[in-house]
Amino acid sequence: MAEESPKNSAAEIPVTSNGQLEDSHEHNFNRDLKRSLPAGLGLSETKITSHGFDGTKEGVVEAGPYPGSSASPKSSVISPSNAAASRLAGQGCDLIIPTGSRTQQKSGPVVLADEVKNPAMEKLELVRKWSLNTYKCTRQIISEKLGRGSRTVDLELEAQIDILRDNKKKYENILKLAQTLSTQLFQMVHTQRQLGDAFADLSLKSLELHEEFGYNADTQKLLAKNGETLLGAINFFIASVNTLVNKTIEDTLLTVKQYESARIEYDAYRTDLEELNLGPRDANTLPKIEQSQQLFQVHKEKYDKMRNDVSIKLKFLEENKVKVLHNQLVLFHNAIAAYFAGNQKQLEQTLKQFHIKLKTPGADAPSWLEEQ
Repeated sequence: MAEESPKNSAAEIPVTSNGQLEDSHEHNFNRDLKRSLPAGLGLSETKITSHGFDGTKEGVVEAGPYPGSSASPKSSVISPSNAAASRLAGQGCDLIIPTGSRTQQKSGPVVLADEVKNPAMEKLELVRKWSLNTYKCTRQIISEKLGRGSRTVDLELEAQIDILRDNKKKYENILKLAQTLSTQLFQMVHTQRQLGDAFADLSLKSLELHEEFGYNADTQKLLAKNGETLLGAINFFIASVNTLVNKTIEDTLLTVKQYESARIEYDAYRTDLEELNLGPRDANTLPKIEQSQQLFQVHKEKYDKMRNDVSIKLKFLEENKVKVLHNQLVLFHNAIAAYFAGNQKQLEQTLKQFHIKLKTPGADAPSWLEEQ
């Protein structure tokens, strides 16, 4: 019976413990394979079934107890070797691992579980939305200034806002002048008090002019006292007007600024929606139009809310302003008239009418016990 060609017949090549083979090519292959196998599974327990190294048929490497060996295979994970893997891939061989050992699964579709949102990604998304909104608003403002864009105008509300801003400037001017008057009056009162003390001192030292110096000392001290009373009324007027201008009106103007920002956003998204509606309607533009419509509706509701808030605040501000200024103007007039008329009793009555208490000099200074 003629011998079959080694390329067409399967030959079982046992590998002994010393790992020596006659063929250097097969010796290198088994050496690389030995490196890829775990330490517990030696070559003495391995046999290679080859269907011809030079052919196209597949070879099988069976890892298991070789006949004649009493050692049992250990359950281990086979670490891949680059040289052995490349040789097996080039020769089309399959590596078969015992059933009891751990196997490495083949690559396939990977399903990722839902993870918690990354805070960095959330911040990045917020920055992206803010940048887009800022770009739209800036474009709307530039378009309005260049006369190319349209803006929403509430004529009645805009007129009230303009009047409020103009009145604020006038009230600030009144406040500044009243503060100047208070400063000058304080200096005059201080001078009158010093002059009264000087007259009183000379009245004691000059016997021939004792009465004349005494009259002038009493007059200057009385003027200084009335000046302090008038100064208290003016300071109360300044404090009330300052609260009205820098707190009440300023709070209303802050709401007006928020209303104007909402109006710009509303017009910006309204312009975008109008441009999209003028363009073609297809599968690509319809989602954009729907999203733009939703954003437009959100900003429209915000704009309507802010406009209503401004209207309410302007109404309450007007009522509060009339009430406050009415009382303060009456106080200022009565105090000035009584002071220059020399009517000390009426001047004190004016302060009692508006519940104004004068601060005695040095009343705010802490006592020596409190300083300790």
